[in-house]
Amino acid sequence: MTTDIKEAVRQKYSQAALRAGSCCGGPALDRASPITSHLYSDQETGDLPEAAVLASLGCGNPTALAELKQGETVLDLGSGGGIDVLLSARRVGPTGKAYGLDMTDEMLALARDNQKKAGVQNVEFLKGEIEHIPLPDNSVDVIISNCVINLSADKDQVLREAFRVLKPGGRFAVSDVVTRGEVPEAIRNDMLLWVGCIAGALEENDYRGRLAAAGFEQIGIEPTRIYRVEDAREFLAAKGIDVEAIAKAADGKFMGAFVRAVKPGKDAPCCAPTCGS
Repeated sequence: MTTDIKEAVRQKYSQAALRAGSCCGGPALDRASPITSHLYSDQETGDLPEAAVLASLGCGNPTALAELKQGETVLDLGSGGGIDVLLSARRVGPTGKAYGLDMTDEMLALARDNQKKAGVQNVEFLKGEIEHIPLPDNSVDVIISNCVINLSADKDQVLREAFRVLKPGGRFAVSDVVTRGEVPEAIRNDMLLWVGCIAGALEENDYRGRLAAAGFEQIGIEPTRIYRVEDAREFLAAKGIDVEAIAKAADGKFMGAFVRAVKPGKDAPCCAPTCGS
């Protein structure tokens, strides 16, 4: 990740953490956003600290899709205020462990405060960068992340690190912003700025190729929320962009998606159609 991008990301999430932890955090974080709103059910968030919910700036709900099991060890890349870590800790139970990794001091402080308020014991928040995960090889069953990998300027390094720390048969199960097909660069940049992707999102086939290059198998990308140009009308118009003129080139090509992959090994799940035949 270049210094400029890293610092921009750090500042954005430091400010978000401070707003979420304040008495007036809700309105400041604009919970009506078509990107971040309505990702979690009331049942999931009902007994979580409000600041954990307010600090969620993701594009999906990876804990609901990752099929976490009792006793597993989970790592959340870019854990922010800790909502996905706390939800994961519930799912893996007292015999499991949920790690959160974040590079932002303010988010780590908020997440640890949220952990204390929630009374969750099987959680540990680590300071570090997702390009350099401070955990040993083959130590994690599942990696989750929520709209964070798209922020990295060195996504290949992130995927290599994810592969390294996963156990054989371990699962990569993240929510991320991806694009579909070709989009003119100027339009792409404006739309990704609206979504919140400072460094840009990968095209879905490019994402598949990079996961394969890192060593992953059983790769799948499932759209969970399609972003429409109409949703960004006010933002784009303020930048002097004619929404009607770009709609055909951009509409439906930006999406939140659930990205799955598996690290091969003797414990890898058997899910190919011809498996066992």
